[in-house]
Amino acid sequence: MDDNLALAYEERLPAVPRWLNKGDNAWQLTAATLVCLQSMPGLVILYASIVKKKWAVNSAFMALYAFAAVLICWVLFCYRLAFGDKLFPFWGKAGLALDQRYLTKRAAVPESTQYYSNGTIETPMNQPYFPMASLVYFQFSFAAITTILVAGSVLGRMNIRAWMAFVPLWLTLCYTVGAYSLWGGGFLYHWGVIDYSGGYVIHLASGISGFTAAYWVGPRLQADRDRYVPNNVLLMLAGAGFLWMGWSGFNGGAPYAANLVSSVAVLNTNISAATSLLVWTSLDVYYFGKPSVIGAVQGMITGLACITPGAGVVQAWAAIVYGVLSGSIPWFSMIILHKKSTLLQKVDDTLAVFYTHAVAGILGGALTGLLAEPSLCNMELPVKNTKGAFYRDGGKLFLKQIVAALFIIGWNFMATTVILLSIKLVIRLRMPDNELMIGDDAVHGEESYALWGDGERYDPARHDRDNTVEMGEAWRLNGARGETIDV
Repeated sequence: MDDNLALAYEERLPAVPRWLNKGDNAWQLTAATLVCLQSMPGLVILYASIVKKKWAVNSAFMALYAFAAVLICWVLFCYRLAFGDKLFPFWGKAGLALDQRYLTKRAAVPESTQYYSNGTIETPMNQPYFPMASLVYFQFSFAAITTILVAGSVLGRMNIRAWMAFVPLWLTLCYTVGAYSLWGGGFLYHWGVIDYSGGYVIHLASGISGFTAAYWVGPRLQADRDRYVPNNVLLMLAGAGFLWMGWSGFNGGAPYAANLVSSVAVLNTNISAATSLLVWTSLDVYYFGKPSVIGAVQGMITGLACITPGAGVVQAWAAIVYGVLSGSIPWFSMIILHKKSTLLQKVDDTLAVFYTHAVAGILGGALTGLLAEPSLCNMELPVKNTKGAFYRDGGKLFLKQIVAALFIIGWNFMATTVILLSIKLVIRLRMPDNELMIGDDAVHGEESYALWGDGERYDPARHDRDNTVEMGEAWRLNGARGETIDV
């Protein structure tokens, strides 16, 4: 038995070099796959089912297209913009991530070495025990889901050609800046800001960019805004389930190892999500008199987004605090504050990405500045002796968290505005009203459900006769409430 155990861990060139930890590599690939499942099929299903039937195909396609486009841009130049050698304090040098010599060497984040003020090394370069290919793929999964989250703000009216141009530009000019600044060895990383797994890089960035995009693209038709009910609640729950379960890879994979921190992060993630869902549902019952399934999904998402910036550096009791606040503060901002703000009502954020991701993300970042636990921070962070204000750091970490949030907000607002106004010069951002009235059939020539046979189009002259009773000269059918309606 001992000989077999030794054989499992020994160096076997060329496929198993001495530095490769098979467990870490297996977990990292698994975590990356779980995050990818959040997008494909998670958000594809969620988007397709939470919108009106006439936008199911278009909404799903926006997510599907973004997933594919981000991957190609990521390996061509964006990965090294986010995790490569330093070009600016907030941006790396672009480069390919395709060569086998690059992808099969040991993973490393080259600008992650942390120095003391006297020039000595405080924390060595972050070099996980798996190949660069695993790191490239894992970080791609984060880039993809962030871009797809932005789409949630502009579903149901953005010109698909404008979206196809927007995706690579936003990935390049927005996402990579936040990723490098906070994760790739940029100025916020070395300053000691905590964004454990994307509360700022992913959720705050997508929420602010989505809100900005919703403003510039313009609103949906008023009829769609007045009544915008899901076309399939059960499928919506299936998509939400992929999100929740996939989040174990989202936060569990952030330490780049199957270690103590990843275990704590996975447990905290699920505690926060469950608490937030229950709080949001309770508020719905108190305020509206009945629990809302859509509200429960929103509460789940805010709980997941809120814990993300601190999942691996706070205690489990703190995860309950995150959940209570993420189930109530975003609820208040969406249900109460939105109705009292002219600006918030003017911007048509289709799936309320601003509230469920931006508000939850900045809330989680601020709470991390208060509740980051010292021993967990020392296991994970490059700046040693980091701790939250609850552990008597004088509020220094909290201040850093707020400054970092302001940087992400300002950069994403500015860059998203520039991107969309540039696209607008050559491509119309919003579909024309005649396409908005029709939906998927006008945009793609396809519809989500064949209700009249195998691919057969609805024809009133034929189908009404098959299913109605002739009364005088008018063909009539029974309305939803039993009344007779002329058609």
